[in-house]
Amino acid sequence: MKFLVDAQLPVRLARFLQNAGHDAIHTRDLPNQNATPDAVVNFISIQEERIVITKDSDFVQSFLLQNQPYKLLLITTGNIKNSDLESLFENHLEQLTELLESYGYIELNSSKVVIYQ
Repeated sequence: MKFLVDAQLPVRLARFLQNAGHDAIHTRDLPNQNATPDAVVNFISIQEERIVITKDSDFVQSFLLQNQPYKLLLITTGNIKNSDLESLFENHLEQLTELLESYGYIELNSSKVVIYQ
């Protein structure tokens, strides 16, 4: 599965996904790094069929109104330690990847995965 991790999430998350066997990049890997505009993130996501992982609710509006990005994984944990975020992904990664095969917009919070149709 291909992911694009947005700026407000740690690079460590992209590297975790890579180590789990996924094709993952972080906005810091892009030419404009964390200053990459949302429109460019959406374009890359669609062009490369990458799932955007973000905390930014602007992507929710974009997904609902314009069907961009390609797919969306919204993180709504609030501020947590990077190690806790990584543990959350470790615990839910298999479920998330299965759900993202069928659904375009999923939310991950501290206690559960929420599917939006």
